[in-house]
Amino acid sequence: MIQKIRQVFLATSLTLCYLNHPVYAANSASTEADANLDYDTDGSESSSNEEIPVDSIQKFVQIYSIVKDNYVTEKSDDALFEQAIKGLVGGLDRYSRYLSPEDYRQLMQYTEGDVASVDFDLIFDKLRRQWLIQGLKESSDSVKLGLHNGMTVYKIDNQELKDLNHEQVRNLLYGSIGTVLTVQTAPVGQPVTVVRNKKVDVAVSSTLLHNQVLVIKVPVFQQETASEIKNIIEQYPSNRLKAILIDLRNNPGGLLSAAVETADLFLNNGIIVTTKSRSEGDQTFQALPGNKFSNIKLGLLINGRSASAAEVFSAALKDHGRAWVIGEKSYGKGVVQKLFPLPSGAALQMTVSHYYTPKGSMIDGQGIQPNQIYALPIDMRDDLYIENAAEILLKHR
Repeated sequence: MIQKIRQVFLATSLTLCYLNHPVYAANSASTEADANLDYDTDGSESSSNEEIPVDSIQKFVQIYSIVKDNYVTEKSDDALFEQAIKGLVGGLDRYSRYLSPEDYRQLMQYTEGDVASVDFDLIFDKLRRQWLIQGLKESSDSVKLGLHNGMTVYKIDNQELKDLNHEQVRNLLYGSIGTVLTVQTAPVGQPVTVVRNKKVDVAVSSTLLHNQVLVIKVPVFQQETASEIKNIIEQYPSNRLKAILIDLRNNPGGLLSAAVETADLFLNNGIIVTTKSRSEGDQTFQALPGNKFSNIKLGLLINGRSASAAEVFSAALKDHGRAWVIGEKSYGKGVVQKLFPLPSGAALQMTVSHYYTPKGSMIDGQGIQPNQIYALPIDMRDDLYIENAAEILLKHR
């Protein structure tokens, strides 16, 4: 046993020595709120002068030895170390995670700004009054995780489904491609973590209401979002529009650059967003001078699933007094992440920066509070809700 502990101690020390040094990666030109592939290729290497925490390693070795010898099912050293790494990274915050070689390969196939769902559908069984899994293929990733067709789903991301309608459940399944959600298939117990890997085609859409409010639905911020919104607005003479209401409900974010560019359509000057980082340095994004749409009355509609780049956009227009924000407090995801590839083919996806609003408030964990709270009633049709929100906007002075 003593020899085994020494071996583990040595392996752990070498592991921590290795983790004290940066890992190389390839450069990427895009910045994205959910998985910022911001790589470094200059080949430079800096070493840490911090001493290895021997006391902490000894504590880890003691716990490791107890688990190794006493857990009900025998586990290999590789399995235990991988679990320890997952705990180390996953315990940092709700977004950082360790990616296995397979997870990393899948993530690198995704396109920034895409919206995705999981590899199954959910249908409502009226007789049992439960949501059931449907459409799973035998080769799908979720089957490998133990899910199967006909299985009851009680919660998604700790949100109970029993009182939700089909659209609300679908919105829980949707998110930025490559992100994860938890699925609970029993009233109590551990949930299963599933990756959103099935791309969903989304586009900016618009509707002109009878009260001359132009409603623009933005499902996610993508590379062409700003130009799409600009083209939609320009289709209408300015004297035909009383206001514009941008619907950001259930928008998971997308590209930071697209959110900044879209905010710039409605701002003449000032800070749009600042990113602050211990390792990456701080960066400030400013609005460029111009008055393209600066005189149009503007409102934003958000809810608890408006996140990341959508929150950056909302905060910028709210802080500058440019838009009246209606709805519910947003999700509160304001982070920039970076991928650190490892020689094994695995990688770390880790938070390196936080978003700050023009007034200096951190978005992560806080969210954006609307100017006027107006939640969607359970029994109200969505089109009626939007009409009511448009009337709220018109009444605001």
